[in-house]
Amino acid sequence: MSFVEPVVLRKNNVRLEPLTDQHIEGLKKATQDGELWKLRITSTPTPDQVEAYVQLAHTTLDRFAFAVINETTNTVVGTTSYHDILPEPKRVEIGYTWYAKSAQRTHINTTCKFLLLEHAFETLGVNTVALRTDQFNFASQKAIERIGAKKDGVIRGNACRKDGSIRDTVMYSIIQGEWTNVKAHLQDLLARG
Repeated sequence: MSFVEPVVLRKNNVRLEPLTDQHIEGLKKATQDGELWKLRITSTPTPDQVEAYVQLAHTTLDRFAFAVINETTNTVVGTTSYHDILPEPKRVEIGYTWYAKSAQRTHINTTCKFLLLEHAFETLGVNTVALRTDQFNFASQKAIERIGAKKDGVIRGNACRKDGSIRDTVMYSIIQGEWTNVKAHLQDLLARG
């Protein structure tokens, strides 16, 4: 399938583990924390769509999905994925990321990005990690820029939102040669809380 293999990653009381059917009930609760499915600019499913969302993650060949676990409370607080996995240029994207409202604006997203980037660059040996978001998801753009990714540009009219409208996608990336500085930056952000 790809060079991405199942793994459990943990740091700062956050655990990323391969997404399974056992996480469905926890993800349903996470979507209800803030009614995240109402945001048209995210991939968050409604509670009754969570099972299909997990099944799609399992059957998409170029995607490897993780459940995000808050180890302090032992609860599922969201999900994130490596996707658009390209073995030949050794490139992955990080996305399909969403968190319960109570987990947002905490260290959880920065910790998850650190874990995924560290694993991608230091274990998988990727050359590029990319991230993308909706042109109107300004909070996501700010979070991606905060971790040190560089804006590559905007792909116009390349995807549909869940409401059927056409979106422009803002693309970002971090390349292997930037990882040392990005890693130090993320470690500093996490140290400052």
